[in-house]
Amino acid sequence: MKDKRILYVSSEVVPYLAENEVSLMSYDVPKMINDQGGQIRIFMPRYGNINERRHQLHEVIRLSGMNLVVNDLDMPLIIKVASIPKERIQVYFIDNDEYFKRKATFADEEGVMYPDNDERAIFFAKGVVETVKKLNWVPDIIHVHGWMAAMLPIYMKHFYKNEALFSETKIVTSVYSQSFEGTLDVEMINKVKFDGIPDEAIADLAIPDYENIIKATVMHSDAVIIASENLSSSLTKFIESSGKPFLPFTPKDKFAEAYTNFYKNEVL
Repeated sequence: MKDKRILYVSSEVVPYLAENEVSLMSYDVPKMINDQGGQIRIFMPRYGNINERRHQLHEVIRLSGMNLVVNDLDMPLIIKVASIPKERIQVYFIDNDEYFKRKATFADEEGVMYPDNDERAIFFAKGVVETVKKLNWVPDIIHVHGWMAAMLPIYMKHFYKNEALFSETKIVTSVYSQSFEGTLDVEMINKVKFDGIPDEAIADLAIPDYENIIKATVMHSDAVIIASENLSSSLTKFIESSGKPFLPFTPKDKFAEAYTNFYKNEVL
């Protein structure tokens, strides 16, 4: 994978957030490609529970300052950056005071999901793409982890379909069992349609629960990785019948070779 450019877009990444299946793989996979001589970038949301001083985040003024439109509202985009210690890996943080200042990731202290999680996901997807455009950095692969990043493949295939920068870019989505209860805002489908994305492409979002969001993401990806051993049988069957190249679950001690071969033989 030497000199291949891979953009990792994730809901959660260690060491900035607590360890779980998504946050650990969102660190381990980029590190593995970095060690092979690949060129990588990682993007994640700048949640309010990330300690900026400890992790030495700083704002990148030349990348910040644009407004992104979400559901007909202008939302300022702030970009921060940090480096993972000892790894020479840069992590970019998508920030906005309205969406990401609160002191938790997806739910409040009572465990109630934030009502605007759908808009946060849309903002995150647009923020990543707009920042990569400003960097003028052309990824060979965009690898998506976690449901907060799940809108990115949809927006890449529709909203940004005419961006010459990404004409050769392939999208890989890792699907995890780590989900959420209930649904996001039932108006989510209309907020996505506001951006000119056709009804038939996002019919699954009519009921925006975890499985339906992932189904829409899978259908807009070029390849899929089953990243959890205990993924639901319904999602597993959906992926297997999607017609997309997919990598079955691989244990952590064997993932490096499997992921590298999958990138080389099924994606690039």
